[in-house]
Amino acid sequence: MSYRWLAAMGLLALGACSNPSGDDGAQTPGETGVETTAADGQTVYTIMTSGTKIGDMVVDRAGNEITVDYEYRNNGRGPTMVEEITLNEDGVPVSWSVRGNTTFGNAVDESYSDEDGAASWTDSTGPGEAEITEPSVYIAQSGTPYALAIYAGALLGEEDMSMPALPAGTLSMEEIESFGVESTDGAVEATAYALIGPELDPTYFLMDAEGDDYLALMTPEFLIVKEGLEANDEMLRQKAVDYSTQRFEDLQAEHARNFDGPVRITNVRLFEPGSDMLSKPSSVVIEDDRITAIEAADASDEGEYVIDGKGGTLIPGISDMHGHMGQNSALLNVLAGVTFVRDMGNDNEVLGELINKIETGTLAGPRIVRSSFIEGKSPYNSNNGIIVTSQEEANEAVRTSCEAGHFFMIKIYNSMKGEWVPEMVDIAHECGLRVAGHVPAFSRANAMIEAGYDELTHINQVMLGWVLEDEEDTRTLLRLTALSRLPDVDLDSPQVQETLDLMVEKDVSIDPTLAIHEALLLSRNGETRAGVADYIDHMPVGVQRGAKQAWSNIETPEDDAAYAGAFDQIVETLSMMREAGIMIWFGTDMGGAFNQHREMELFQQVGFTPAEILTRATQEAADYLEMGEEIGSIEPGKKADFFLVPGDPLEDLAAIKTVQLVMKDGTAYFPRDIYPAFGIEPFVDAPDVAVPAGEASEGE
Repeated sequence: MSYRWLAAMGLLALGACSNPSGDDGAQTPGETGVETTAADGQTVYTIMTSGTKIGDMVVDRAGNEITVDYEYRNNGRGPTMVEEITLNEDGVPVSWSVRGNTTFGNAVDESYSDEDGAASWTDSTGPGEAEITEPSVYIAQSGTPYALAIYAGALLGEEDMSMPALPAGTLSMEEIESFGVESTDGAVEATAYALIGPELDPTYFLMDAEGDDYLALMTPEFLIVKEGLEANDEMLRQKAVDYSTQRFEDLQAEHARNFDGPVRITNVRLFEPGSDMLSKPSSVVIEDDRITAIEAADASDEGEYVIDGKGGTLIPGISDMHGHMGQNSALLNVLAGVTFVRDMGNDNEVLGELINKIETGTLAGPRIVRSSFIEGKSPYNSNNGIIVTSQEEANEAVRTSCEAGHFFMIKIYNSMKGEWVPEMVDIAHECGLRVAGHVPAFSRANAMIEAGYDELTHINQVMLGWVLEDEEDTRTLLRLTALSRLPDVDLDSPQVQETLDLMVEKDVSIDPTLAIHEALLLSRNGETRAGVADYIDHMPVGVQRGAKQAWSNIETPEDDAAYAGAFDQIVETLSMMREAGIMIWFGTDMGGAFNQHREMELFQQVGFTPAEILTRATQEAADYLEMGEEIGSIEPGKKADFFLVPGDPLEDLAAIKTVQLVMKDGTAYFPRDIYPAFGIEPFVDAPDVAVPAGEASEGE
């Protein structure tokens, strides 16, 4: 099962769907206190993001035959799905088909059948089959969110609310709490559940008290709720935040190691930003949250905790320069050695709460540098940040961002009018904020550079200016699909050189988000994406299936060649930018963590050496974000933000993927101990820790 329809609500979104819940079909008015406005046998669900309606999910049911129509549009894109399901007398699916398109346009044609215990299915990974010897439930790879209703209907019939899953794994539910919700016809008693299985995180959803009626899917920003319950939007989204928070607070309390004395990491070589080689074998001493000394590899002192590095490499914490940080990704970033993130747009209040919890040690997470997201109002606008309708409102949004005092920059988005940007830039620069963003619809990168952008976001935003007609609208999926035209661009042409020359002249940097373009342009149905190939076997089965699903709609050999050629053109353009001296930042727009490792790895194709990549991702990024005096390198007096790997990343950059230990602010995390909570098979053992004489040993 894939819950990527949740991620699809973000700015980067992967786009497949799955996992709804168990509605028993047509409800008569008043049966749950929620009156259906559609015809008999039909139930309508409202799809909302941050309180704004963006679509509907319509469920028609006749006995055990169910049809679901699912569609929304947010930020100019979204999925369109039609789903047909047949249940047996126990509420378990015996037939399931899904057809339509994912958020980024990939065609979906999935089917499943169970005929007398012989199960067979076809999804984007190809065909599969299994003999069913005990009650089992199929997990739809691209199902609509109504699948939650189906799973709940099957699992509530099991004493332990757990069943074997197809193609693999186990699907289970946990009851969280019961509470009342308000409907248009009065109060409804409801019960919240967590669905747990082949994904990294639980999915939270709501049933009526009897477990017969599916009421809502709940996430911090995205809500699918039965008609009549929309007034509960804020409360239900907050419930999702609270459930997730409790989970991660528990993980922090159980696994974060705060030492009550000095810590010495022995026998390690240090990556020193700007150097093409590792240091001689050394030991690093940490007290509280600071590095206090770097000494000989075998040095020691009384009263120290000693962590044996066994000849491994200690690397300063790395950055993700394009994040949209939430608490679900915060811990995974730290475990991957990503200790600081530039957030490129978020719910400001929610992000502020997350930062506070990280800074007080309640939750694990990276340091977060904030950007103020400003968007223009349009039928295609993103429902995030500050949305404006005029030059005056746009200017005021910048002033508000200045007055807030905690933003590093403003980020301008697709539906902003290009002619409003120069005044916005002037106001931002006057108060010390930098300016970055997309190229507004019907504008071109050159105009935004002239207007005063400090940084361009996403390489496609630059290169589309070389292939689009004046009237073409990049507020739609066109800003991605038009990349198929890039193979026709002559990169030696005057128009390309003009853009690069302007970037050099105006000292404009770029955050190209290369890994997301690799996924968009090179992923193919049935083939494991190159970006995850070396670790995907460690992931839960749902993540593994998602790694074999294309993002784009690639139907012909010509499509295949055009998209592959587009990625080649992107790599070549970035190589030209590098040679021209344009500053390139490494960020994912994909949640960071493992994706940040891939982002960095890809820049070897652009011409960077591993040492240059690590320097850019550590000290240079920290300097740019005005934190270089505190983090970015492993030096006495700086914060204890670094991670330990057994290999040599200058010989093979992929060594950064096998993290044994992470320290952030002097708090230690051992990924080996924490990954199983996400269903991840650990990559490498934790290092040995020796306690000071007279202290209890590890594990006592």
